[in-house]
Amino acid sequence: MNKAIAVELKEKKRKKRYDKAGFWFSFPYILLFLTFIVIPIVLAALLSFTTYDMVGRPRFAAFDNFIYLFTSDNEFMRIILPNTIKFAIIAGPGSYILSFIMAWILAQFPRRLRTVLAVIVFSPSLTAGVTMTVIWRVFFAGDASGYLNQILMRLGLIIEPIAFLQSPKYLFAIMIIVTLWGSMGIGFLAMLAGILNVNRELYEAAYIDGMSNRYQEIIYITIPAMKPQMLFGAVMAIVNAFSAGTIGVALSGSNPTPNYAGSLIVNHIEDYAFLRYEMGYAAALSVVLLLIINLFSKISWKLFGTKE
Repeated sequence: MNKAIAVELKEKKRKKRYDKAGFWFSFPYILLFLTFIVIPIVLAALLSFTTYDMVGRPRFAAFDNFIYLFTSDNEFMRIILPNTIKFAIIAGPGSYILSFIMAWILAQFPRRLRTVLAVIVFSPSLTAGVTMTVIWRVFFAGDASGYLNQILMRLGLIIEPIAFLQSPKYLFAIMIIVTLWGSMGIGFLAMLAGILNVNRELYEAAYIDGMSNRYQEIIYITIPAMKPQMLFGAVMAIVNAFSAGTIGVALSGSNPTPNYAGSLIVNHIEDYAFLRYEMGYAAALSVVLLLIINLFSKISWKLFGTKE
């Protein structure tokens, strides 16, 4: 009996040592997570209940910022919030579906060719800022030197150049095109890895049981077998869609964009924070954006999450 108790005590001490070792190994991540994620979110939430101009001390303003946001900020309610939701609904699922399709197509190629093509497809997401300036602003330039204007004028579709990037009529659509073009990022790689790691025996068994085409293969085997990667890709697509803000400003060269046509919540936050120095109101906007992202992330979890 005493021997059993001694063994049990020894096992508990060993587990405690492992727990301490695990804590110290994870401590750098915990420290970074607290410093750059938790603390900034808490400070932003507290700051949202104040008026603060970065000169004097923050003054408590209760819910004034949120009341002004939903009742008096006409640009936000009429243009910016609808723009953000419309942009997220189009660009988020669009980039998500496009990432899955491209990942599935590349998975059908031999390994070496697949690796080369994956690098090519992934590279725009790494160089989006540079290519936006070098390629897209030149392509959509508003004078006769713009590639699109040259093409349309040679085809006789227009007589005079169109200022695409300064036009409220075209800017939003161009933002969607540029976003989809550079959307093959981490989510795309996760989906590609997920497709490649699906057990091939599942496909063989399904074909024996009567599966007859690739569509059924994707719906009944591929997607259910890679739900974690699908969830990760969905969350990344949502976060990227709602946090996108530099696209419209980089293309048009101004914040706010012409007639707020390409302005999103992130642009509105930058406008109030770094141009008007109303940090309290900018923090309230950030809190609203965080809640919207959290809502859509929960929807993604309902679709692709697992009980485990």
